[in-house]
Amino acid sequence: MTKTLFIGLDGATFTLFDAFTREQPGEGVVMPHLARLMREGFQAPLRSTRHPLTPPAWTTMMTGRTPGNHGIFDFVRVEDRGHDCLWTLASATDNRCETIWSIASRQDKRVVSLNFPMMSPPETINGAIVSGFVSWKHLRRNMTPPHLYDRLKAIPGFDAKELAWDFKREDQIGDDMSVADLEAWVHAHRLREEQWFKVAETMLAEDRPDLFAVMFDGTDKLQHQLWHVLEPALQPKNPSADHKRLRELTLGYYRRLDDYIGRLVEIAGPEAQVFIASDHGFAGTAQVVRINRYLGELGYLTWAVDDGSDEAKRRVDVNFAFLDWEKTKAFCPTPSSNGIRIRVAREPGQPGIAPHEYDAFRDKLIADLKALRGPNGETIITEILTREEAFPGPAMDDAPDLTLMLNDFGFVSVRDKTPVVAARAYPAGTHHPDGIFIAAGPGVAQDQTRELIQLIDVPSILLHSLGLAVPSDFEGEVPRHLFTADEWAARPLATGEAAHAVDRGADDGTPSDAEREKILEQMRALGYLDA
Repeated sequence: MTKTLFIGLDGATFTLFDAFTREQPGEGVVMPHLARLMREGFQAPLRSTRHPLTPPAWTTMMTGRTPGNHGIFDFVRVEDRGHDCLWTLASATDNRCETIWSIASRQDKRVVSLNFPMMSPPETINGAIVSGFVSWKHLRRNMTPPHLYDRLKAIPGFDAKELAWDFKREDQIGDDMSVADLEAWVHAHRLREEQWFKVAETMLAEDRPDLFAVMFDGTDKLQHQLWHVLEPALQPKNPSADHKRLRELTLGYYRRLDDYIGRLVEIAGPEAQVFIASDHGFAGTAQVVRINRYLGELGYLTWAVDDGSDEAKRRVDVNFAFLDWEKTKAFCPTPSSNGIRIRVAREPGQPGIAPHEYDAFRDKLIADLKALRGPNGETIITEILTREEAFPGPAMDDAPDLTLMLNDFGFVSVRDKTPVVAARAYPAGTHHPDGIFIAAGPGVAQDQTRELIQLIDVPSILLHSLGLAVPSDFEGEVPRHLFTADEWAARPLATGEAAHAVDRGADDGTPSDAEREKILEQMRALGYLDA
């Protein structure tokens, strides 16, 4: 019997859900099942990791450890090799900490985990894992146990291509999507979400694991591209026919998602505790901040010369990979990182600054970044975190030297375009530090005070819900007001041994040219390479 049902909603935000769970003129209640869970149970904003990004946030939610401990900071990892920099996709092999799937499994709990990122290659557990963010060609080998793929193929309507990441289709993401492109975008994610629901529905009903977890990520993908038709404050008094059609279509996605939530809760049964959480929230961004252009103007980096070759043209399209590494001292590797990396020479004569210059160089860089102003004199970068502040822990040296927080929470651009700060044609969706946490079921308190809780609390909550001790090295807690007094009396909090050490192996760290291009293609598909 399922004790704990965990539904992840990538990028879900109360900014939208507060409207979707209430009667709206002409639209009704978009998400009535979620409204019932919120009304009868617990709801609170959920503060994400210091940089609210999908890979580090979900990994923290799966490990109970901050990024400085688990080692996942971005979709890619960057290795500075002196005369060149290499990008490789981050994966489960980069995660230094044990997951809650493993912790529960080795204590004889059955677990099913579906569509969570940074789970490829999947670990062997007492149950099943289908890794998220995997192309259909690699789907079979990124799930466990080995026979699971054949089982999923027997589900009526199962389509591996729709379920997995179709990088060609996803590559169309961008700020200049036409109405037709946006409509196709919504349709594609509705189909993909339906595939994940069919898998979830089947495995929850047939396996009845102690812990069942599934993540739906269409919320994030639609909000990035269609924030202007979703955010209540941005809705025009007299919308165009195109706007009306896009909004109706997009709300249809959320109505269907709500049906999925209701059905999974029904299958789990009345004795299950239900938890819904997002890795971050969402907000609107109305500007583009071209941080590498700014660093270039200040002399921190130098762009490589475009010699007109096919290779140069290809590299120009992804400018962050086309720098003159002999002359570059600081740069932003990816828009998703919002991070600046300072190049420190490994030995005399190599590119970068001397090690003894680091502190003074970083201080000057911080001062120059803080001086950036918008067209109306406004402060653009509101906070700059050093790696010691943002990511303390044994993996800190792999983190960006500086992490930037913009005035509208937006991601930076890495393109060599002018002006440095430019207005967008219309607001786009961006990540906000505060996501959602909703809980319901026996023993869960009815609490709508919305007292802030931390994302890193979620794995402790899930293990406690399973009746397991929380590992002593977990960095979160189980909020007292989440459960009723009777529940605490029947099941007091227990602290156990530290999570087990993991050895996930490693790759050789040297991608081929084709692999490097695939990495950049995948980054564009995920929406973190900008035009």
